[in-house]
Amino acid sequence: MSIEIRKIGIIGAGQMGCGIAHVAALHGFDVRIKDISHEKVESGLATINGNFLRQVQKGSLSEDERKNALKLIEGAVHYEDLSECDLVIEAATENETTKKRIYEELCRVLQPHAMLASNTSSISITRLAAATDRPERFMGIHFMNPVPLMQLVEVIRGIATDDATFSSAKQFVSALGKTITVSEDFPAFIVNRILMPMINEAIYTLYEGVGSVEAIDAGMRLGANHPMGPLQLADFIGLDTCLAVMQMLHDGLADSKYRPCPLLVKYVEAGWLGRKTKRGFYDYRGEKPVPTR
Repeated sequence: MSIEIRKIGIIGAGQMGCGIAHVAALHGFDVRIKDISHEKVESGLATINGNFLRQVQKGSLSEDERKNALKLIEGAVHYEDLSECDLVIEAATENETTKKRIYEELCRVLQPHAMLASNTSSISITRLAAATDRPERFMGIHFMNPVPLMQLVEVIRGIATDDATFSSAKQFVSALGKTITVSEDFPAFIVNRILMPMINEAIYTLYEGVGSVEAIDAGMRLGANHPMGPLQLADFIGLDTCLAVMQMLHDGLADSKYRPCPLLVKYVEAGWLGRKTKRGFYDYRGEKPVPTR
Protein backbone atom coordinates (compact mmCIF):
# COMPACT_ATOMS: atom_id res chain seq x y z
CA MET A 1 0.00 0.00 0.00
CA SER A 2 1.41 3.42 -0.96
CA ILE A 3 2.09 6.07 1.67
CA GLU A 4 0.15 9.36 1.59
CA ILE A 5 2.63 12.22 1.29
CA ARG A 6 1.51 15.61 2.55
CA LYS A 7 4.49 17.15 4.30
CA ILE A 8 7.93 17.25 2.66
CA GLY A 9 11.28 17.82 4.32
CA ILE A 10 14.24 18.99 2.24
CA ILE A 11 17.80 18.91 3.51
CA GLY A 12 20.00 21.46 1.77
CA ALA A 13 18.97 25.02 0.89
CA GLY A 14 21.25 25.22 -2.14
CA GLN A 15 20.23 25.39 -5.78
CA MET A 16 18.65 21.92 -5.89
CA GLY A 17 16.96 22.03 -2.48
CA CYS A 18 15.43 25.44 -3.21
CA GLY A 19 14.20 24.24 -6.59
CA ILE A 20 12.53 21.16 -5.09
CA ALA A 21 10.91 23.29 -2.35
CA HIS A 22 9.69 25.78 -4.97
CA VAL A 23 7.96 23.12 -7.08
CA ALA A 24 6.56 21.17 -4.11
CA ALA A 25 4.99 24.27 -2.53
CA LEU A 26 3.48 25.35 -5.86
CA HIS A 27 1.75 21.97 -5.99
CA GLY A 28 0.28 22.30 -2.50
CA PHE A 29 2.73 20.35 -0.34
CA ASP A 30 3.81 21.62 3.09
CA VAL A 31 7.57 22.07 2.92
CA ARG A 32 10.29 22.31 5.57
CA ILE A 33 13.70 23.21 4.16
CA LYS A 34 16.69 22.63 6.44
CA ASP A 35 20.31 23.71 6.33
CA ILE A 36 23.12 23.98 8.86
CA SER A 37 22.62 27.67 9.76
CA HIS A 38 19.90 30.33 9.90
CA GLU A 39 21.89 32.35 7.35
CA LYS A 40 21.86 29.52 4.79
CA VAL A 41 18.16 28.88 5.36
CA GLU A 42 17.28 32.59 5.03
CA SER A 43 19.38 32.83 1.88
CA GLY A 44 17.54 29.81 0.46
CA LEU A 45 14.12 31.27 1.28
CA ALA A 46 15.14 34.56 -0.37
CA THR A 47 16.23 32.63 -3.49
CA ILE A 48 12.89 30.82 -3.65
CA ASN A 49 10.95 34.08 -3.29
CA GLY A 50 13.12 35.72 -5.97
CA ASN A 51 12.39 32.83 -8.35
CA PHE A 52 8.67 33.10 -7.61
CA LEU A 53 8.79 36.85 -8.33
CA ARG A 54 10.47 36.20 -11.69
CA GLN A 55 7.65 33.81 -12.58
CA VAL A 56 5.09 36.48 -11.62
CA GLN A 57 6.88 39.07 -13.80
CA LYS A 58 6.87 36.62 -16.71
CA GLY A 59 3.16 35.97 -16.22
CA SER A 60 3.56 32.24 -15.56
CA LEU A 61 2.45 32.66 -11.92
CA SER A 62 -0.13 34.93 -10.26
CA GLU A 63 0.67 37.02 -7.19
CA ASP A 64 -1.86 34.99 -5.17
CA GLU A 65 -0.19 31.73 -6.23
CA ARG A 66 3.19 33.13 -5.14
CA LYS A 67 1.85 34.17 -1.72
CA ASN A 68 0.06 30.85 -1.17
CA ALA A 69 3.17 28.84 -2.11
CA LEU A 70 5.41 30.91 0.16
CA LYS A 71 3.07 30.27 3.11
CA LEU A 72 3.68 26.53 2.68
CA ILE A 73 7.49 26.80 3.03
CA GLU A 74 9.21 27.05 6.40
CA GLY A 75 12.92 27.11 7.17
CA ALA A 76 14.57 24.81 9.72
CA VAL A 77 17.99 24.33 11.29
CA HIS A 78 17.18 21.36 13.54
CA TYR A 79 16.43 17.79 12.44
CA GLU A 80 13.56 17.71 14.96
CA ASP A 81 11.74 20.23 12.74
CA LEU A 82 11.42 17.45 10.12
CA SER A 83 9.92 14.89 12.52
CA GLU A 84 6.37 15.30 11.13
CA CYS A 85 7.39 14.86 7.49
CA ASP A 86 6.07 11.96 5.41
CA LEU A 87 8.97 12.23 2.97
CA VAL A 88 12.40 13.79 3.45
CA ILE A 89 14.52 14.48 0.37
CA GLU A 90 18.23 14.90 1.01
CA ALA A 91 19.73 17.41 -1.45
CA ALA A 92 23.08 17.95 0.25
CA THR A 93 26.49 18.08 -1.39
CA GLU A 94 27.48 15.11 -3.59
CA ASN A 95 29.61 13.51 -0.88
CA GLU A 96 28.75 10.05 0.44
CA THR A 97 30.21 10.58 3.92
CA THR A 98 28.24 13.80 4.38
CA LYS A 99 25.02 12.16 3.23
CA LYS A 100 25.44 9.20 5.59
CA ARG A 101 26.11 11.55 8.50
CA ILE A 102 22.85 13.36 7.70
CA TYR A 103 20.86 10.09 7.65
CA GLU A 104 22.27 9.09 11.03
CA GLU A 105 20.94 12.31 12.60
CA LEU A 106 17.71 12.36 10.61
CA CYS A 107 16.59 8.77 11.24
CA ARG A 108 16.56 9.42 15.01
CA VAL A 109 13.66 11.86 14.64
CA LEU A 110 11.63 10.47 11.73
CA GLN A 111 8.33 8.68 12.25
CA PRO A 112 8.39 4.95 11.42
CA HIS A 113 6.24 5.40 8.27
CA ALA A 114 8.34 8.25 6.83
CA MET A 115 10.15 7.78 3.53
CA LEU A 116 13.67 8.96 2.82
CA ALA A 117 15.01 9.90 -0.61
CA SER A 118 18.28 11.20 -1.98
CA ASN A 119 18.60 13.67 -4.84
CA THR A 120 22.06 12.22 -5.55
CA SER A 121 23.13 12.41 -9.18
CA SER A 122 25.50 9.44 -9.08
CA ILE A 123 25.90 7.59 -5.74
CA SER A 124 24.56 4.06 -5.21
CA ILE A 125 21.05 4.17 -3.75
CA THR A 126 21.52 0.67 -2.29
CA ARG A 127 24.67 1.78 -0.46
CA LEU A 128 23.08 4.97 0.88
CA ALA A 129 19.97 3.06 1.97
CA ALA A 130 22.10 0.60 3.93
CA ALA A 131 23.31 3.51 6.09
CA THR A 132 19.75 4.18 7.31
CA ASP A 133 17.31 2.42 9.65
CA ARG A 134 14.79 2.09 6.79
CA PRO A 135 16.40 0.78 3.58
CA GLU A 136 13.00 -0.53 2.40
CA ARG A 137 11.61 3.05 2.60
CA PHE A 138 14.61 4.69 0.88
CA MET A 139 15.07 5.52 -2.79
CA GLY A 140 16.59 7.92 -5.27
CA ILE A 141 14.50 10.84 -6.55
CA HIS A 142 16.88 12.74 -8.80
CA PHE A 143 15.60 16.11 -10.02
CA MET A 144 17.23 17.94 -12.93
CA ASN A 145 18.61 21.45 -12.53
CA PRO A 146 16.96 24.00 -12.55
CA VAL A 147 14.10 22.07 -10.95
CA PRO A 148 11.25 24.54 -11.73
CA LEU A 149 12.09 24.44 -15.46
CA MET A 150 13.23 20.87 -16.09
CA GLN A 151 10.54 18.31 -16.83
CA LEU A 152 12.38 15.09 -15.98
CA VAL A 153 12.88 13.28 -12.65
CA GLU A 154 14.87 10.04 -12.41
CA VAL A 155 13.41 7.55 -9.93
CA ILE A 156 15.82 4.88 -8.69
CA ARG A 157 15.05 2.06 -6.28
CA GLY A 158 17.75 0.33 -4.29
CA ILE A 159 17.89 -3.43 -3.83
CA ALA A 160 15.88 -3.14 -0.58
CA THR A 161 13.29 -0.54 -1.68
CA ASP A 162 9.79 -1.96 -1.22
CA ASP A 163 6.93 -1.65 -3.70
CA ALA A 164 4.91 0.76 -1.52
CA THR A 165 7.82 3.22 -1.37
CA PHE A 166 8.43 2.95 -5.11
CA SER A 167 4.74 3.53 -5.83
CA SER A 168 4.51 6.47 -3.41
CA ALA A 169 7.61 8.12 -4.88
CA LYS A 170 6.19 7.87 -8.40
CA GLN A 171 2.84 9.31 -7.24
CA PHE A 172 4.65 12.21 -5.55
CA VAL A 173 6.73 13.03 -8.65
CA SER A 174 3.61 12.84 -10.86
CA ALA A 175 1.81 15.20 -8.44
CA LEU A 176 4.56 17.76 -9.13
CA GLY A 177 3.68 17.65 -12.82
CA LYS A 178 7.03 16.07 -13.71
CA THR A 179 7.81 13.23 -16.11
CA ILE A 180 9.31 10.10 -14.54
CA THR A 181 12.08 7.97 -15.95
CA VAL A 182 12.97 4.83 -13.99
CA SER A 183 16.66 3.97 -13.76
CA GLU A 184 18.41 0.92 -12.39
CA ASP A 185 20.83 1.56 -9.53
CA PHE A 186 24.07 1.91 -11.53
CA PRO A 187 26.64 4.71 -11.15
CA ALA A 188 25.27 8.07 -12.40
CA PHE A 189 21.95 6.45 -13.45
CA ILE A 190 20.77 7.40 -16.98
CA VAL A 191 21.13 11.13 -17.62
CA ASN A 192 24.55 11.69 -16.04
CA ARG A 193 25.87 8.37 -17.36
CA ILE A 194 25.43 9.89 -20.83
CA LEU A 195 25.86 13.62 -20.14
CA MET A 196 28.97 13.72 -17.94
CA PRO A 197 31.26 11.73 -20.26
CA MET A 198 30.22 14.15 -23.03
CA ILE A 199 31.20 17.13 -20.85
CA ASN A 200 34.43 15.35 -19.84
CA GLU A 201 35.21 14.75 -23.53
CA ALA A 202 34.61 18.44 -24.25
CA ILE A 203 37.15 19.27 -21.51
CA TYR A 204 39.63 16.81 -23.06
CA THR A 205 39.05 18.54 -26.42
CA LEU A 206 40.04 21.83 -24.75
CA TYR A 207 42.93 20.23 -22.80
CA GLU A 208 44.43 18.73 -25.97
CA GLY A 209 44.15 22.02 -27.85
CA VAL A 210 41.68 20.77 -30.45
CA GLY A 211 39.52 23.86 -29.97
CA SER A 212 39.06 26.90 -27.75
CA VAL A 213 36.32 27.25 -25.12
CA GLU A 214 34.25 29.36 -27.53
CA ALA A 215 34.84 27.01 -30.49
CA ILE A 216 33.80 23.92 -28.51
CA ASP A 217 30.66 25.53 -27.11
CA ALA A 218 29.65 27.09 -30.44
CA GLY A 219 30.29 23.75 -32.14
CA MET A 220 27.84 21.89 -29.92
CA ARG A 221 25.27 24.70 -29.77
CA LEU A 222 25.17 25.31 -33.51
CA GLY A 223 26.44 21.98 -34.83
CA ALA A 224 24.46 19.62 -32.58
CA ASN A 225 21.61 22.04 -31.70
CA HIS A 226 22.31 21.85 -27.95
CA PRO A 227 20.73 24.76 -26.04
CA MET A 228 23.98 25.30 -24.11
CA GLY A 229 27.59 24.44 -24.92
CA PRO A 230 29.15 21.62 -22.81
CA LEU A 231 31.69 23.89 -21.06
CA GLN A 232 29.01 26.49 -20.35
CA LEU A 233 26.83 23.68 -19.01
CA ALA A 234 29.68 22.34 -16.84
CA ASP A 235 30.03 25.80 -15.26
CA PHE A 236 26.28 25.88 -14.64
CA ILE A 237 26.24 22.43 -13.01
CA GLY A 238 29.43 23.08 -11.00
CA LEU A 239 32.81 21.64 -11.91
CA ASP A 240 33.10 19.96 -8.50
CA THR A 241 29.84 18.10 -9.21
CA CYS A 242 31.04 17.13 -12.70
CA LEU A 243 34.27 15.77 -11.21
CA ALA A 244 32.43 13.88 -8.45
CA VAL A 245 30.18 12.16 -11.00
CA MET A 246 33.11 11.25 -13.28
CA GLN A 247 35.01 9.82 -10.30
CA MET A 248 31.92 7.81 -9.32
CA LEU A 249 31.65 6.44 -12.88
CA HIS A 250 35.37 5.67 -13.05
CA ASP A 251 35.42 3.93 -9.66
CA GLY A 252 32.08 2.16 -10.07
CA LEU A 253 32.49 0.86 -13.62
CA ALA A 254 36.30 0.47 -13.70
CA ASP A 255 36.55 1.62 -17.31
CA SER A 256 39.29 4.02 -18.44
CA LYS A 257 36.86 5.86 -20.72
CA TYR A 258 35.42 7.49 -17.59
CA ARG A 259 38.78 8.90 -16.40
CA PRO A 260 38.24 12.54 -15.38
CA CYS A 261 40.18 14.97 -17.56
CA PRO A 262 43.24 16.35 -15.70
CA LEU A 263 42.15 19.88 -16.65
CA LEU A 264 38.82 19.36 -14.85
CA VAL A 265 40.75 18.21 -11.77
CA LYS A 266 43.00 21.28 -11.99
CA TYR A 267 40.07 23.72 -12.17
CA VAL A 268 38.45 22.11 -9.13
CA GLU A 269 41.76 22.22 -7.22
CA ALA A 270 41.96 25.94 -8.04
CA GLY A 271 38.48 26.48 -6.63
CA TRP A 272 37.22 27.55 -10.05
CA LEU A 273 33.94 25.66 -9.87
CA GLY A 274 31.90 27.61 -12.42
CA ARG A 275 29.10 30.10 -11.94
CA LYS A 276 28.83 29.63 -8.18
CA THR A 277 32.43 30.81 -7.64
CA LYS A 278 32.34 33.33 -10.55
CA ARG A 279 35.08 31.45 -12.43
CA GLY A 280 35.24 28.18 -14.30
CA PHE A 281 35.70 27.73 -18.04
CA TYR A 282 34.29 31.25 -18.17
CA ASP A 283 34.98 34.24 -15.91
CA TYR A 284 31.65 35.64 -14.67
CA ARG A 285 32.99 38.62 -12.72
CA GLY A 286 32.33 41.16 -15.48
CA GLU A 287 29.22 42.16 -17.39
CA LYS A 288 29.68 39.33 -19.88
CA PRO A 289 31.21 35.83 -19.37
CA VAL A 290 34.74 35.64 -20.80
CA PRO A 291 36.56 32.33 -21.52
CA THR A 292 39.38 31.60 -19.06
CA ARG A 293 41.41 29.69 -21.65
